Amino acid sequence: MREVLGAAVAAVGGSERPGQVQMAEAVSAAMESGQHLLVQAGTGTGKSLGYLVPALLHKDRVVVATATLALQHQLVERDIPALVEAAAGVLHKDATYAVLKGRSNYACLHRVREGVPDDQGALVELPTGSLGAEVVALREWIEAEAKDGGAGERDDAPRHTEQVWRQVSVSARECIGAAKCAHGLECFAERAKDKAARSQLVVTNHSLLAIDAIEGIPMIPEYGVVVIDEAHELTARVTQAATDELSPNDVDRTSRRAQRHVEMEADELADAGDVLRRAIDAAPGGRLETIPSDIADALALVRDAARTLISAFPKAAPGADADAGATQAKAWAQELFSTAERMAADSEYDVLWISERELRHGGNRLCVAPLEVAGPLREKLLADKTVVFTSATLKLGGDFTSVAGSFGLAREAEGGSWQGIDVGSPFDYAQQSILYVAKDLPLPGRDGLGKAQFDEIVDLIDAADGRTLGLFSSRRAAEAAADEVRIRLPHLTTLCQGDAQLPELARQFVSDPHTCLFGTLSLWQGLDVPGETCQLVLIDRIPFPRPDDPLMSARQRAADKAGSNGFMAVAATHAALLLAQGAGRLIRTTEDRGVVAVLDPRLVTARYGGFLRATLPPMWMTTDGQIARKALKRLSGQ
Repeated sequence: MREVLGAAVAAVGGSERPGQVQMAEAVSAAMESGQHLLVQAGTGTGKSLGYLVPALLHKDRVVVATATLALQHQLVERDIPALVEAAAGVLHKDATYAVLKGRSNYACLHRVREGVPDDQGALVELPTGSLGAEVVALREWIEAEAKDGGAGERDDAPRHTEQVWRQVSVSARECIGAAKCAHGLECFAERAKDKAARSQLVVTNHSLLAIDAIEGIPMIPEYGVVVIDEAHELTARVTQAATDELSPNDVDRTSRRAQRHVEMEADELADAGDVLRRAIDAAPGGRLETIPSDIADALALVRDAARTLISAFPKAAPGADADAGATQAKAWAQELFSTAERMAADSEYDVLWISERELRHGGNRLCVAPLEVAGPLREKLLADKTVVFTSATLKLGGDFTSVAGSFGLAREAEGGSWQGIDVGSPFDYAQQSILYVAKDLPLPGRDGLGKAQFDEIVDLIDAADGRTLGLFSSRRAAEAAADEVRIRLPHLTTLCQGDAQLPELARQFVSDPHTCLFGTLSLWQGLDVPGETCQLVLIDRIPFPRPDDPLMSARQRAADKAGSNGFMAVAATHAALLLAQGAGRLIRTTEDRGVVAVLDPRLVTARYGGFLRATLPPMWMTTDGQIARKALKRLSGQ
C-alpha cells in the first residue's frame, strides 16, 4: 500500500507525510477488520489520499461521502484521477470510480423534450428574454451531452441561474421513473447509477447516503464500507435530509397539479389546505411542544384528503405511455400524505415547529425533524457497514467521545467497538499562529456589537493592514462591522457577504491583500485562502446556537432529561465544532502566519472555556491585545 500511496502523492506534487501514512494504514486495517474508525487529520495532512488509496485497494466496493460539492469535485476531478494514473503500474487491477448526486443535479431529457408542466399540468411556454436564451443554451448543451455520452451534470453546464436549471431538471419525487419514461435508456441520472454499479469507488454526499442507508430508498449500489469525509457535518446533513416541511402553499400547488386528473378529490385537498392555513396563521411561531388541536385537526384533514386523492388517480392503460403530469401530481400527493402523516403522529422522536417566513418566501410553514440521528445511524448504517469517519475536527474538548456518540457509536463501557486516532498536522501552530482572546471586552449582548467591539475590530484590522477574514454570528453583525470599517479605514477594501456571490467575493479577497471579507456561517467552513491574503481571523462571539432554535433547544432539553448536561452535550459541542472550523481558516500551509482574534471573553472566563479551547488547534495564546497587534504589524511589514 505504501508504494501506491507514494506514487499518488508524487503525482499530485506532494511529499510523504507521517500522518498521512499512519492514516492510510489505519483505514486499511479498519476496512479489513470491520471495526469502525474515527480519524482526526489536521489541515495539510493529505487525508483524501489517506483514505482513497486503501479504498481502491480494498477487495469490495467502497463509498466515499462528502458534505460539500466542492470536496466532491476535488476528489473526482483531481485526487482520484491522479491516484488512478499514478498507481496504474502497482494496483494490478482496473481502478474504476463514479460520482453519484441527487437526481436534480442531472438534466432531465423528458422535461427538455416533452416540456414542463405547470401547476395545472399544462405545458409551460418557453420563457422569453435572457431567461429564455439561457434555457435554449442549456437545452442545446443537454442534447449535445446526450449525443456524446456526457454526464449531463449541472456542474458542467453553461452558466445559468437556479430558476433556469429548474426548467431542465426534476426532483426525485417529480421523476416518472426510467421504466415509464420514453427517454429512460438515455437518462443521465440512470446512467450515473449504472456506472456506479460497475465501479470500485463511488463518491456521493452525506444526504444521498442518509436517504439510501437510513430511509431505505435504494440510491447507491451495494457496498460494505463507507468513508465519511467532512464528518463533523454528518449529523447536521442527516438531520437536514430527514427534515420535512408542509405549508398551505404546498397543499394548494398539489391540488392544482391534480385538478386535471381528479377534480373532486383535488377540491377536497384544497379545502383542507385552507383549514391548515388558518390554523398555522393563528399559532405563534417556534416549537410546538404539544400540537394545538386546530393544527392537529388540520393535519388529519390534509393527510386523509391526500390519501383519498392518491387512490382516485386513474390507472394507466396497459402499454400506454406514462402521463407525466398525472405521475408527477400523484407523486406530490404522496409526498404530502407522508409529511402530514408524520406530523400528525406527534412522535416523541420528532420535533415539530412553525417556521415564520414572509409571504414572498411562501409564508409560515410547519417543519418536523428528528430529535436525534444517533439511533438511526447506529441501527441503519453502523450495524450493516464498516464506517470510517474523518475530518480535521473530531476531537471535542480533547477526545472523540462527544462526536462518536452523535454518530451512534457507543462508549467502550457500553460495548462499543471503534477506534479513534489523531494523526496530527504538519503545521507548527504554536510557532505559526497566535490565539488572542479579548478578555477585557464586555460580554456579548443581544443588541449586537457595541463601541468597544468596533474599536477592537478597527485596531486589529489597521494593524493587519487588511488581510482579514471576519467570521460573525449573524448577518446583522457582519454588516454593521463592515460599515464601521469602511468609515474608519476607507483606504482598505471591505467586502461583506451579500455584496456578491461567494466565489466572486473569495476571488476579490485573494486578489488584493489589503482587503477584508466579513460574513456568516458559509465562511466559517470550507473557505481556503492560504498566504498573506488572510493573516487575521476575527470571530465576534462564541457561535452557540440561538436560544430560540427549536431543534437545538429540544435536543438540549432531551439531554438534560436523560441525565447528561444538555448545554455541554448540545450547545457547547455545536460551538466547539464551528469555532475549530473557523479558526482553521488561518493556517492553510506551512508558510502561513497570523492571529485568530476572539472578541468573546467567555473563551477564557467561563467554565466551559477550557472545553472549547481544547478543540482548537494548539496555537500560542494571549489575552494581551498589544501583543496581537504588534505581531500583525510585523506580518504586514508596518
